[in-house]
Amino acid sequence: MKHALKLLSILSFTLPFVVTIGNALASNVNPAPSADLIYKIKSSQKGIPVSGEAKIQWRLLDGAGEKLRYSLASETSVSLLGKILSTSSAGQVNDNGLVPELFIEKRFRRQQTQTNFDKRNKQIIFSGGEPPVPLKGGEQDRLSVTWQLVALARYAGEQLRNGLEWRMTVAGVHDADIWSFQILGKTTLRTELGDVEAIHILRAPPSDALGQHLELWLAPSLDYYPVRISFTDNNGDKVDQRISKIQKLNSN
Repeated sequence: MKHALKLLSILSFTLPFVVTIGNALASNVNPAPSADLIYKIKSSQKGIPVSGEAKIQWRLLDGAGEKLRYSLASETSVSLLGKILSTSSAGQVNDNGLVPELFIEKRFRRQQTQTNFDKRNKQIIFSGGEPPVPLKGGEQDRLSVTWQLVALARYAGEQLRNGLEWRMTVAGVHDADIWSFQILGKTTLRTELGDVEAIHILRAPPSDALGQHLELWLAPSLDYYPVRISFTDNNGDKVDQRISKIQKLNSN
């Protein structure tokens, strides 16, 4: 059980020329079509294998008389324990991308937490009572950040190049930090959907930090959906999620 709980800890951290994502963002975005995605999970925790499945529901929603909105829901389950992590994110979509309003996380055997993006008072508020963080615009949560990268990559298309780096503030359940994501290049992945060419994106913590590495592989031929997500902790423990099914919806 302790290895599965360690997997949960790693997953809670559900990515040169630099573009800072904020009020001054110059580029536009192109969010992916609504879809359900299923991933197979393989993990090594102190040499002990742990396997499971992750499900993500991504939705673009047309509100009557409102701006375009999005919703995200993610569930992670492992053998023996069942569901160990569920998260959700919801908000608006504007010319600069996803604008989270509420991030919810429920971990195995822990109370549910909420992170509110309070635009009226320009604060990010944490349900655990931690000090609020100023809301300046362009912030993401730990679930929406991947889909913001998808939207940025889809808009850039063939203009993406090695070394391009995106920086954005990412809020979790206790605080918010600046994350940097860099494009490393293209590679071919072998998946249950066949061989897929994917863009490799790395999120590495600062050199003086003990944070975790996050790697993403986005597939241009599959609407830039993330076909692989890999987490590596500073102690060498690793979690690898690989796509097994993508079901696109007929309409957003």
